[in-house]
Amino acid sequence: MVVLAIGYFKGKPTEYVIKYARGRVVAEGHGLAFYYLRHNTNIVAVPTSTIDVSFIFNEITSDFQEITLQGQYTYLITDPNKVASQLNFAVDPRTGSPLSDEPERLPQRITNLIQVDARADIQSRSLEEALVQAPNIAASIATRITESGVLAQFGVELLALNFVSARPNPEVAKALEADYREGLLRRADEAIYARRAAAVEQERAIKENELNTDIALEQQRERLVQLEGANLQQEAEARGKAQELEAQFRARARQLEAEARTKAMQMEVAAYDSTEPGKILALAMRELGANAERIAAALLAPQAAETPSPSAAESDSADQSRDREKARGRK
Repeated sequence: MVVLAIGYFKGKPTEYVIKYARGRVVAEGHGLAFYYLRHNTNIVAVPTSTIDVSFIFNEITSDFQEITLQGQYTYLITDPNKVASQLNFAVDPRTGSPLSDEPERLPQRITNLIQVDARADIQSRSLEEALVQAPNIAASIATRITESGVLAQFGVELLALNFVSARPNPEVAKALEADYREGLLRRADEAIYARRAAAVEQERAIKENELNTDIALEQQRERLVQLEGANLQQEAEARGKAQELEAQFRARARQLEAEARTKAMQMEVAAYDSTEPGKILALAMRELGANAERIAAALLAPQAAETPSPSAAESDSADQSRDREKARGRK
């Protein structure tokens, strides 16, 4: 049976391939493909694509509380030769699988480096501060690792570091939740009290406005009553003054009329003073004759009222005669 001593290897585009023959590098580069002699050739394949690694570890805060940090980081091998000189990345040419577990040590070294650097930040903070500031802690760790150049010694660059979650142990988490829940309930109660206080204040303002309105209405009504009283008083005073003036005018008119009659009688008497007595008697008789009928009517009116009429006397005598005849018949 003849075994072929020549093989063929084809690397991936994301692998940096180094071909060793008799302990010397005879070819290297990305994605190399070549024939090789199996008895004296070693092939190293270093991945050059970005690699994501998840991690989880526990740390103790400044108040002696345990916190669990879970996250992910991304790294890139920038110098394959440097990495290959420190770790064994040799692969089986036929299957492409690593010949050792040393390639798995690189992510673990980076994880340990992150945990050591995170410990100082976590231990300098309380539990609540660590839970709240976890994203800032991750960013500061990534910056310090990059600036320190530790990974550059392996030919590795840390591209990103993030904490996915930061959690305390279950008992402490329940206590924090209870405290936060009580805080929320307390704020809710305060909001309710504030809303009730605002409602009471609004109601007080409304009642105060209503009371001010009632007071204003009563004041206006008082002014109206005072104005009406003043108007009535002025009207009564005006009416009294008018009646007083009317009475004065009437009295003055009567006085003037009496003075006029007196003056007329005086003038008439003065006229008779210069007239002869016989002429005065003749004038009196003439006036008496002209008013004779009225004088007679005035003198006879009382006698006519006292004397019964003839028809009434006759009816009385007739009634008396009938009464006497009825009396005789009875006898």
